[in-house]
Amino acid sequence: MIFSSNAFIFRFLAILITAYLIIPGKYKNLVFLVGSLIFYGIGEPIFVWIMMGSLVINYLFAKRLLVIRRKRYVAIPVILDLLLLGVYKYYNFAADNINHLFVDDVMPVFNIVLPIGISFYTFQMISFVVDCYRGDITGPIRFIDTATYIVLFPQLVAGPIVKYSEISNRLMDNSKSIRDIDLGMRTFTVGLALKVLVANQIGTLWKAVQTAGVIGLSTEMAWLGAFACTMQLYFDFWGYSLMAIGLGKMIGFKIPLNFDNPYVSTSISEFWRRWHMTLGRWFKEYVYIPLGGNRKGVVRTIINTFIVWALTGLWHGADWNFILWGLTFFVLISLEKIGLGKLFDRFKWLGHIYVLFVMPVAWILFSIPDLRICWKYILCMFGHHGPKIIIGFDQFTGYLSKYGLLMIICVVLCTPYPIRFYNKYKHRGFMIPVLLVLFIWSVVELMMGVSNPFLYYRF
Repeated sequence: MIFSSNAFIFRFLAILITAYLIIPGKYKNLVFLVGSLIFYGIGEPIFVWIMMGSLVINYLFAKRLLVIRRKRYVAIPVILDLLLLGVYKYYNFAADNINHLFVDDVMPVFNIVLPIGISFYTFQMISFVVDCYRGDITGPIRFIDTATYIVLFPQLVAGPIVKYSEISNRLMDNSKSIRDIDLGMRTFTVGLALKVLVANQIGTLWKAVQTAGVIGLSTEMAWLGAFACTMQLYFDFWGYSLMAIGLGKMIGFKIPLNFDNPYVSTSISEFWRRWHMTLGRWFKEYVYIPLGGNRKGVVRTIINTFIVWALTGLWHGADWNFILWGLTFFVLISLEKIGLGKLFDRFKWLGHIYVLFVMPVAWILFSIPDLRICWKYILCMFGHHGPKIIIGFDQFTGYLSKYGLLMIICVVLCTPYPIRFYNKYKHRGFMIPVLLVLFIWSVVELMMGVSNPFLYYRF
């Protein structure tokens, strides 16, 4: 089940909010827990037991860490978490690559189904036990509160990655107001509109370019497709994150912001401080700084950056295109650290152009798993296409006329001005009919059966 579906909006969410409002306060966390398990279990109930088994192990070690802070009590659950993630997400990838090195297969390959959201809730479990070890979490922790934190449905399958300390007060106190529900519904509607009316629509352009293939693709069509891919990824994930924040607000939890206008950045380093901010924060706090960060010289800083970005690529998926995608950013960010960033600090306009040029190319590498096809597509972007252009200027102008207005809307929404306008006037009366129109429009689009993928499900 995904947020941008009528089944979720008019069945699951309506029932859960009703139950939340009528059930006494001391049982509200239980409502959230049961509701979240139902939400997660629809379609793949067996994975609920795997998640809950892992949760119990992490909880027991966390309880122990509050009494005795010993490294083995944090190492054991973290290793188990990573092993579980490794088996489900990376075993077949490792087996395939090892088998390619030998004449006969030396490792069996299994039909493993990846549990939805395992990368997100695994990182939250790790942060939970590590924070208990560090002393960032103090006082008694109840199992129902811990379980609610881990499986809370707004952020369970796609983040943002939430720290326990960010919602622990709300786990203890479920008081809230109608104003919270109102603000949550408004935020949810904005996210729904970005997902359904923007990401899904521009995604049809990217799908059309992919369907046409890379043989005979003109340079302008290749860049048009890259633009559509870039916009679909952004508005899909940003929209879903806003829906999660709105849902959290409705049920009394403050879920952190995950995007901050990344396409206004003037360097790649700044871009990643604005894109998927909770993931970047996690890697910084639990990998980069423990490795030494930038405190041990230039060489060590480069090594630590390499480790972080190799892991970031792997986190997104078990395939070589994700690894190369992560290492691409390692190279770019390292270049900025050793001098290129100073140039962009001085000439911000140059840095901005650089970001807008680099990111569409990087997202093509991210989005096309087959490296041969991906390389051919990137070559098309730089003028190295086939001997005969089949999908050329006529098709390009046709797509521009069909998607031109939507592309302009995408560009405008990438600037800070729309969100500033919304934050300034969201309590004004005229916003109610505007949001109502966006909500109804989105629901109608869903009822019409338009393409409604959720790109981050695979992570």
